[in-house]
Amino acid sequence: MSINDNKELRVGMVGYAFMGAAHSQAWRTVNRAFDLPLRVRMAAVCGRDEAKVSEAADKLGWDGYVTDWRELIARDDIDVIDVCTPGDSHAEITIAALAAGKHVMCEKPLANSVAEARAMVDAAAAARESGIRTLCGFNYRRVPAAALMRQMVAAGRLGVIRHVRAVYLQDWITDPEFPLVWRLQQERAGSGALGDIGAHIIDLTQYVTGQRITGVSALTETFIKERPIPAEASGLAATGNGQAVGQVTVDDAALFTARLSGGAIATYEASRFALGRKNGLRIEINGSLGSLVFDLERLNELEFYDGTKPSAEQGFNRILVTEPEHPYLAAWWPPGHIIGYEHSFTHQMRDFVQAVAEGVDPHPSFEEALGVQLVLEAVQSSAASGSAWTQVAQPTVPVAA
Repeated sequence: MSINDNKELRVGMVGYAFMGAAHSQAWRTVNRAFDLPLRVRMAAVCGRDEAKVSEAADKLGWDGYVTDWRELIARDDIDVIDVCTPGDSHAEITIAALAAGKHVMCEKPLANSVAEARAMVDAAAAARESGIRTLCGFNYRRVPAAALMRQMVAAGRLGVIRHVRAVYLQDWITDPEFPLVWRLQQERAGSGALGDIGAHIIDLTQYVTGQRITGVSALTETFIKERPIPAEASGLAATGNGQAVGQVTVDDAALFTARLSGGAIATYEASRFALGRKNGLRIEINGSLGSLVFDLERLNELEFYDGTKPSAEQGFNRILVTEPEHPYLAAWWPPGHIIGYEHSFTHQMRDFVQAVAEGVDPHPSFEEALGVQLVLEAVQSSAASGSAWTQVAQPTVPVAA
């Protein structure tokens, strides 16, 4: 039975940890918050450990579970594959799902390399001919304040954009005894802070400004080069106390300067070693007529400096982004009643479901996500060559929608 016959969008999700839990929350909520033409059914979740995935299915609200993603893709009762796995499996799962005629939502960054990302873009383009839709999950675009920021820039409230400053700071791996998890292994994650959190500020600043990053000068650093792992792991060195250790093969921090296609200059910093910063994403944009500031840890607010006002009235003003005319917020609470991190995923699923129902391409597309991947590659290349100025290869699609 087709989606249009039963008005149901049947989702299968691969992965059930942090992002899997966030996506599950959104799939559970989206039809309760928004009036949509299709009703989501959380058909099955996939994970390799049967005991753990069975527990996750029950806890997160899935109808069932499987332990092989190939089985999930082959099922006739699945319309969407939601990929919430480490980056090393994104391309394989996504390309197979598209070949099987499934819509795909894939977490960011799109892949671990530009080559993989290009292959995913090609697969998405071929599937699009059959009405198959794809989306890369840069969820911070769906924070209402960030979406409002984009609207205000597009409306010319800042005039000509001159400066962009973007940071994303965390501190969860500052302890040298923190273990060698997959996010610290290049073969699994692709890169460290750069791809994990730097990808978010790359996408968000390009989305908000409507401009692409065209060139970068970068440096990266790995502060702690070895991490403890379980002693029974094989082929790894051991410390004096017999504890096995492995090499950290990704960056702990990345910084770069950049030029944007509209003439603005920019600075970016991504670090997981900024003590005291838990999830400190902050973007400031300065233009010829004003400035805007977004801080994820105060995600219901924008700071706006209107340079067109008389000097006696100038100063940064707080915009409380909770009004029903603000992006997405008509579905939620009365003005002044704030929302949180998880709502960005619900808004993402809302846009995805709506796009599938209408037969249009959601955003950010795989092509847009490839644009982020090209910046990541240029940053790594620049850092490896002594911070040499490095041009960013440009995809052929518009920067954002």
